[in-house]
Formats: sequence, C-alpha cells, structure tokens
Amino acid sequence: MKIFITSLFVDDQAKALKFYTDVLGFIKKTDVPAGQFRWLTIVSPEGPADVELLLEPDENPAARAYQKALREQGIPATMFKVADIQKEYERLKNLGVVFTVPPTKMGLATGAIFDDTCGNLISIIQP
Repeated sequence: MKIFITSLFVDDQAKALKFYTDVLGFIKKTDVPAGQFRWLTIVSPEGPADVELLLEPDENPAARAYQKALREQGIPATMFKVADIQKEYERLKNLGVVFTVPPTKMGLATGAIFDDTCGNLISIIQP
C-alpha cells in the first residue's frame, strides 16, 4: 500500500493552481470537470509522479471549519520537504509569499510556515 492522492482544501481552485504551479513550482497532472468544480491534482517535479495532491474545494462546511480551525491555531495543513530551506525561503519571499514563521530550528529539522493565499498555512521543512 502507498500514498496515491492526498487532499488539500482550497477556497478557489483556479487561484490555488496558479499559486502551486507558478509560485511553488508544482506541475498540474489532472484537470477534469467534476460538477461545478474540477478534479485538479498537482505533482512535484522532484518526487514520484504517482503521488498527487488534490486541490479540493472547501465547499463542504466541515472542510471549511477544519481549514479555518487549523489556520486560526497556526497549524499547517501540510508539509513539503526542501533541500535548502534558507534558499527556498528567500526564493518564495522574493515572489511575494508571506511567511508567518521564518526558518526556525525545530528539533531534528528546520521549518518555516507560509500562507498559500487559498486558506491554508503550509510548512516547508529541511530535515
């Protein structure tokens, strides 16, 4: 058994796709109509192409409440591994990404947290 698709709730799929591809550098894998929304997945150019992140609409009240609660508590919705956190932090800051936590030593790793503009806090981490 292995991870195939994991979801990230977003408040606007088009805005999320733009941010996750144009700013973060992910690649759109699947984009098909699904009712009034889209089945919209991205993959990492640095990882296996069969591990997808679904940019899922937060239209379900439970999803929206979960997303809001995580954000209010400062908890990232997901975490991405980077090879050089300082370099990635500077690259993203130069692209206008707003960080709520700059690179900070956290036990065996260094992490930072930013706003994805789609309702989530996201962590980047360098082990």
